[in-house]
Amino acid sequence: MSTTTAPQPTPAAHGARRRRRPAALVAALALALSGLAGLAGPVGPATAAPAPVLPDAATTPSGSTTQGSPSRPVRSAGCGTAPGQQPGTSVLRTLTSGGRERTVQLHLPDGYRADRAWPVVLVFHGRGNTGAGTEAFSGLDALPAVVAYGNGVVGTGDGDRQAWEGAPYSAPGVDDVAYTNDLLDTLEAELCVDTRRVYATGKSNGAGFTAILACELSDRVAAIAPVAAALYGTGHPTCAPERPVPVIDFHGTADATIPYGGDADRGLPAVRDWVGGWVDRDGCRPRPRVEQTAHDVTTTRWTGCRAGAEVTHVAVLGGGHTWPGEDSYSGGGYATHSIEAHEVMWEFLRDERLPLRFARTTDTEARS
Repeated sequence: MSTTTAPQPTPAAHGARRRRRPAALVAALALALSGLAGLAGPVGPATAAPAPVLPDAATTPSGSTTQGSPSRPVRSAGCGTAPGQQPGTSVLRTLTSGGRERTVQLHLPDGYRADRAWPVVLVFHGRGNTGAGTEAFSGLDALPAVVAYGNGVVGTGDGDRQAWEGAPYSAPGVDDVAYTNDLLDTLEAELCVDTRRVYATGKSNGAGFTAILACELSDRVAAIAPVAAALYGTGHPTCAPERPVPVIDFHGTADATIPYGGDADRGLPAVRDWVGGWVDRDGCRPRPRVEQTAHDVTTTRWTGCRAGAEVTHVAVLGGGHTWPGEDSYSGGGYATHSIEAHEVMWEFLRDERLPLRFARTTDTEARS
């Protein structure tokens, strides 16, 4: 993977936060809870949101047996190789996939060392955005992980807007699942990463693409965290992952771009129906726990899933097509700052690991 721009230090502070409150928060709460009624049991007692913790990658709890496997890392082939950029920087890199030059905005965490296996977070932007644009509003560069912000290919429709596979406006003939595989191959060859701890997140069209990865690349992606996902056709019954996939999903109940209740004319399922599909696939207990996490956030958790998986849905009451806790403008409508999506998702993702049988490495000591 080659470098196309000089490394840019991650800004110490992002743009001013936009604080907008919905006009009818009580009505939004009623909508969210009634919409989940088909999946959820009685609402549990209200609890305050715990302060998310972002531990160093080397100190993540080691006692977990998620997916029925010990939590020890599987080191990639790139361990011991000097990276092509400085820790704490983001650099636009290039790679070839499907005979096409593709790019990725690659961020190395502060303190990156080539003798430690780091988790990987793959990030996919919304239609018309870029990896760098998503980095600016998401806060994901604060995570103790290698963060790879992919860049899509210009699709169809109005304007030259980059998009991802699965949407009706995506570029014909472009295989973004293959791009993701090629990107992971490159990261694992050039950096020291834990091949059991690869996670995918994104916004809107990019979030919808993470749902495709959960269906088609469950042997490499340990868990997904879509935000305001455009779920075109991703709830279809042909989704057959090789293992239960942990999912944490964020969506605003007043999203005017990708409606919470779905849009049949556009092939968009209701969010609650899509989440219910993963509850069924992962074999979770049918009655979840619903918590009033904040005045404008409800969190619904399904546990007891096969192989230790979990499904969590975070509903932003009155929320728009936005990233919770946005550091700068992320989309239209109300954006909550009661939670930070990157912190909440990391608390969920950080202990999820692929079963050892799926982890890829050329480091023979990793399996000894």
